[in-house]
Amino acid sequence: MTNETDRRVALVTGGAGALGATIGARLAADGSDVVLVDVDAEGVERAAARLRAGTGRRVEGWVADVSDVDSVRRTISRLRDEFGRLDQLVNNAAVNRRADLASVGQQDWELVMRVNLWGPAVLCQAAVELWQAAGTGRVVNISSRTWLSGGPLAYTSSKAGLVGLTRALALELAPLGVTVNAVAPSMVVTPFTRQGRSEDEFAEFLARHQRMTPIQRLATPEDVANAVAFFASEQAAFITGEVLHVCGGAQLAPAP
Repeated sequence: MTNETDRRVALVTGGAGALGATIGARLAADGSDVVLVDVDAEGVERAAARLRAGTGRRVEGWVADVSDVDSVRRTISRLRDEFGRLDQLVNNAAVNRRADLASVGQQDWELVMRVNLWGPAVLCQAAVELWQAAGTGRVVNISSRTWLSGGPLAYTSSKAGLVGLTRALALELAPLGVTVNAVAPSMVVTPFTRQGRSEDEFAEFLARHQRMTPIQRLATPEDVANAVAFFASEQAAFITGEVLHVCGGAQLAPAP
């Protein structure tokens, strides 16, 4: 049985989605209690219920909007009241807009930046007091291979910014015993990556990505979750400010 001093608490944003739920499941399997948060109230509760049944850990599904400061602060306050700590923060929530320079608008640009970049920053800001009290913590930001290869304008800019944020936070939070790292996957087949494409369009999109990947397959949510679990573990206690590409070698190739 895990005692109180060994107990870990993880917060995973975007927890209603395939990637967030898989990350939550891996952290729960490794012994953490998990709070999944998402703007999708029904989806996040369904995901939490599946994890509770499958892992036996305490798993909660909470509604929160990471782009809204008040929502984030309420979430961290509730976490403090109900769990008393935050050992592992996984900033996974994201939105994408498939717009190029000619078509991107201010509203879409600002939404992508608020969710993908501001959300992780304000979550870390709100969690500082918990980390100060604990003297330790792990932050894992989910970036994307697009920060190297290019891609949709706002999304790529936000994911490159998240790498910069990771490095800046790694320096700022190190005195608190907190490590901050990023995982940058290539194409993972989820509803998020389909982005409104037709069956034929999506099949060709995936085929292009597989052709350019030296290890001839696409990434799975489990591949990403394994990398997150490493950074969130004690085995990575002396690693901070790094970016781990979960790409099967595709980080070495140009965009398809």
